[in-house]
Order: sequence, then C-alpha cells, then structure tokens
Amino acid sequence: MNHERKHDEELVCSGHYACQGCGGVIAMRHALRALGPRTIVVLPACCWSVIAGPFPYSALGVPVFHAAFETGGSTASGVRAALDIQGKTDINVLAWAGDGGTFDIGLQSLSGAVERNENIIYSCYDNEAYMNTGIQRSSATPLRTWTTTTPDLYPKETPKKDIVQILAGHKIPYVATTSIGFPDDLRAKFEKAKSIAGTKFLHVLSPCPPGWKYSSELTVSVARLATHCKVFPIYEVFDGEHYVINVEPEGKPVTEYLAMQGRFAHLTKRQTDEIQARVDYDWEHLLHKAMLEKFEFHEG
Repeated sequence: MNHERKHDEELVCSGHYACQGCGGVIAMRHALRALGPRTIVVLPACCWSVIAGPFPYSALGVPVFHAAFETGGSTASGVRAALDIQGKTDINVLAWAGDGGTFDIGLQSLSGAVERNENIIYSCYDNEAYMNTGIQRSSATPLRTWTTTTPDLYPKETPKKDIVQILAGHKIPYVATTSIGFPDDLRAKFEKAKSIAGTKFLHVLSPCPPGWKYSSELTVSVARLATHCKVFPIYEVFDGEHYVINVEPEGKPVTEYLAMQGRFAHLTKRQTDEIQARVDYDWEHLLHKAMLEKFEFHEG
C-alpha cells in the first residue's frame, strides 16, 4: 500500500466499467475520499465486481478482495482479524456490497459479523434490484416496482425490506442512511464511521439509470428527490437506540419521484396513493423514534 498518498485523494480511477450515471461509482468515490488510502475493500459479487475491472487491473487505488456473493460480512471479518494480528489496526476494512448481497444472499454472514461487533465498515450501495445480472427484483425493490422478474402486469407485491431496522436491532455502535444526492452527508458519515470502534453499517441510496429507467444525467436529481419526497430518509442510529434525522425533507409529493422513473410508469392512481400513504406512515414512525430519549443503563 502506498502510505504517501495524501488524504482526500481521488481513489476511483478512470477506465472503470460502470454505466454512465452509475450511482454506485459516485458512492464509492466519496466513501474512499473520506476513508483514505489505508483502506482494504472487500467486494462480494455485485456490479462493482465488474466495475473495478478484471484482474490484474483495478479501477480502485486501494487493495481489493473479491469474495463470494454471500460472504461479505465473514470475509471482512477475516481481513480485520488478519490485520489486527499484524498490529495494523489503523487500516480500514470496508465491505462494499449491493442490495442483493446485503438484503438477501449475504444477510446471514452480515448478521454474524454484526452480532460479533467486528471492527469493520459495511456499506450497502442500494440500487434496489439485482442490476448486474439483469434487473431482477430483490427484497430491496420497492412496492409496485417493475423489474424483469416483476413485469408491468405483475409488479412487486411486497414492500422494501427495512434493512436499517434489522441492523439497528443488533445494537451495534453506528447505523446510518445516506445518499449520493447529498455528498457532504455521505462523506461525513464515512469519516465518522472510521473513528468508531465496532461494526458500522451505512446504507447508501445509489440510483441506477438502466434499472430505474431514467436518463443518466439525472442520477443525482433522482437521489435527492427520494429524500425530499420522504421515500429515503437520511438519518443515523446510535447503539440501536438513539435516532437522529440529518436531512429535513422538503415534503414533495411522491409522484414527483415516481414520475422520473420508467420502472413506475405502469402505476395507477390508486397504487400511487397507496405508496404515498406508506411513505407518510413510515416518516411519522421515524419522527416518533427520533423524539425518544436515548436509553441509558444504570447499574443498581
């Protein structure tokens, strides 16, 4: 590893294999600029397995460990243990997985690493489907969404899995949502994660132009609308108990967000109203959690 690189250097190089407007690349750029060159990236199977480029080449300016789809959490745990044995405790271990490798296939190894409170950063760049293999639905795919396995006449019938609440339920030190639409927030949270001992989980909204069916120059606009329409709130959870909302939504109607994406073009007004009601309910539920006082344990 080159220890002489200055902090805040660009560590995502040109020549990567991503689509134009890929939210996952924007997310990685900001994450690595926050974490710096003393970082090892663990990549379970996902779009980034291709984006980084074929061995022996890499579009990343840090070491990369490619891993099996379901092993993001366990592989990162092993890398962390090996570094600690060598006394290299200042090197960040970043597991970087898509929603398929986090919400679905990799959930077991992630939960195990989290329950052990491994000193790693696990980041899910969420594009809400299995984009690398052909836009198949995952449990991160929102309600009523078109994918190749949930076509227009049979859109997804179940809501998106609440992965943040699942991880917060493990009572780890730090869980947060962030978005490529708010890069200052994204970088600040990776900076914060670097300074916290134990497991840190960051859920990064990363829109996908071909999968979401919008023009590639609109990626950041789509991401920002997701938050301002309350579809993707940006907040932190400390120790599984204390909630802090970081970005106040503008309260725009969800129709503005849905209308930008072809994957929702089939929706009826009744279905759109259903989505709006769900979004409003979830937002009120989050507000309630943010008003609760932090739990304090007192020995008696």
